[in-house]
Amino acid sequence: MNVLVTGGAGYIGSHTVVELLRSGHEVVVVDDLSNAKIEVIDRIKEITGKRLHFYWIDCADKEKLWDIFRNHSVDAVIHFAGFKAVGESVQKPLQYYRNNLDSTMTLLEVMEEFGCKKLVFSSSATVYGPNNPHPYKEDMPAIQSSSPYGWTKVMIERILTDYVTAHPDFCAILLRYFNPIGAHESGLLGDDPNGIPNNLMPFIGRVAAGKLEKLTIFGGDYDTPDGTCQRDYLHVVDLAVGHLKALEYAAKHEGVEAINLGTGNGISVLELVTAFEKVNNMKLPYVIGPRRDGDLPAFWADATKAKELLGWEATHTVEDMCRSSWNFAKNAST
Repeated sequence: MNVLVTGGAGYIGSHTVVELLRSGHEVVVVDDLSNAKIEVIDRIKEITGKRLHFYWIDCADKEKLWDIFRNHSVDAVIHFAGFKAVGESVQKPLQYYRNNLDSTMTLLEVMEEFGCKKLVFSSSATVYGPNNPHPYKEDMPAIQSSSPYGWTKVMIERILTDYVTAHPDFCAILLRYFNPIGAHESGLLGDDPNGIPNNLMPFIGRVAAGKLEKLTIFGGDYDTPDGTCQRDYLHVVDLAVGHLKALEYAAKHEGVEAINLGTGNGISVLELVTAFEKVNNMKLPYVIGPRRDGDLPAFWADATKAKELLGWEATHTVEDMCRSSWNFAKNAST
């Protein structure tokens, strides 16, 4: 298939592009590089030995997006493009709503004009909100969130569901994934955001590399075994493979499906830090800071549906995630 990947130079997008190319798909990447680096495109080519088409544009720019669809016969879209930091979204809600909603609606309008009817959407476990018990299951209410970032995912899921109701021959897969960490085994791709990281693992990597003085753990008084937040951490390559499986499913189906991608295990921040230290034989300086706006104490996935519907399940261990994360971080520091 000819697959358009929005946000394809980003952390999860770039790993997914690698899996798409290795599986024989033709790939067109759209990214505004607001939180990614142009070098990633060359690294993808180095890893795969394959060519791809890259456009440095904002996918909310309808005219430029229309030109891409006109020049490429796009069979399906994987939609990653969007701002993604929970804490930042609390401080900049309008920026998050404008960017994340506009890009999606523009994309759908252009897809409709060109008769493209297959979409895999990068959603989030945040749609389950603060009131559902864990493990989260797809049949739970997913109409709430604890942050503007999460609300954009709730709203986009609603937009896609309504769109499929109006266009029943369309297929939208809503991938609700949990906390991706880790990096490509080559050490060429990983989570390397611009500026100070908002996510845990790239922050750990920069502390380990000496770029930052210490790690701040947000909150040590949650109702969890060690007081720090528990999350379902999964390897980014497993997550990328999940998108490939979802694309294959979408190619043969119509309608809308919400699917969790996670390991089904909750790991605390302190447990992850300890695992990183052990695997990589180092000590990380850290302090316990105040809670961060929008964070929930604990959640993890029930990933049964992904296994049954897509034939997908996570295969990498926490140790794999920590080892590959450091392999990338130390390469990025040189």
